[in-house]
Amino acid sequence: PRWATPLVAGLSVAAAAMGSRFMIQAWQAFRIRAAMPRVRKFYPGGFEREMSRREAALILGVRERAALDKIKEAHKRVMVANHPDGGGSHYIASKINEAKDMLMGKGKSGSIF
Repeated sequence: PRWATPLVAGLSVAAAAMGSRFMIQAWQAFRIRAAMPRVRKFYPGGFEREMSRREAALILGVRERAALDKIKEAHKRVMVANHPDGGGSHYIASKINEAKDMLMGKGKSGSIF
């Protein structure tokens, strides 16, 4: 029929427009997501009664069997952010130190809290 060619052309233009709109929206979402800094997810729970190697690793953000230099580096980084002289909590600082001692194999120092 005579109307088939304009119909096909119209549907093709509509499909191209919808596809382009989808691609533009996807690109904008990707650009926004790429520009946002990646935020690390932290362990949401409180402290265990008796610190385990797993909890110590979670506190410092390292693996349970991390090398000593990685543990020291992580301890320094976390302590700088949470030191009591900089407005941090004494309790948190003691837990950070306990975590370092636990992972470095210095025995149970135990938190004073």
